[in-house]
Amino acid sequence: MSLPAAPVVEPLKLDLSGDRAIEWSWMAANMPDGPGYALDFGPGGSQLSTIAAMKGYEVTGVDMLEVTRPFILPNLRFLRGDLLSLQLQPGSFDLVMNCSTVEHSGITGRYEITQEDEDADLKAMQHLRSLMKPTATHLITIPVGQDAVWRPLHRIYGLERLPKLLAGYRVALAGAWVKDRYNRWEKSDLEVALKRPTAPQVYGLGTFALQRDDHPAPAKEVKLPW
Repeated sequence: MSLPAAPVVEPLKLDLSGDRAIEWSWMAANMPDGPGYALDFGPGGSQLSTIAAMKGYEVTGVDMLEVTRPFILPNLRFLRGDLLSLQLQPGSFDLVMNCSTVEHSGITGRYEITQEDEDADLKAMQHLRSLMKPTATHLITIPVGQDAVWRPLHRIYGLERLPKLLAGYRVALAGAWVKDRYNRWEKSDLEVALKRPTAPQVYGLGTFALQRDDHPAPAKEVKLPW
């Protein structure tokens, strides 16, 4: 007796569905335990600030939009405003969380950004570096693929822009996720992900753990494809 034929699974149109599940899970999995001081750049609707607070950090979330939570944690606060304008203490944070945020910097039309600045992302990364202690960790996820700016949405970082974004940092961890032909996220080699064509809502996810380049006891640096 022959077995019935397996159902045919057709390739799907690619989109970004499930991206936050990957990014938030990666950030949480790689977040060091506290205590210490943590900065969440662009917390939005994620619970990364809450996770950091429960890991023992004193957490400051910074967002262009108002952020509220239906609970109170004494070691969690949110500030509304532009990161570059707020008066945060240099060299004071042990952990920076930057989950799909910096790519929006200086692109008007979303998140109440009203001043166009093509290099605001680079300025934000350098400012975040200045806010880190020399021994701090900076966890960042960003769109990756062939370089592009899709206004008013975001930038996508490729072999041209990504090295500029990471200037002043040592890369301790680097990885990427891309969609397969059935619209499922899968791990990818970063070099491959950086060369893939992109569209406004189709790109890879880059995941990086960064240290300041003057870290007194740096981790082994990851070799990058440039």
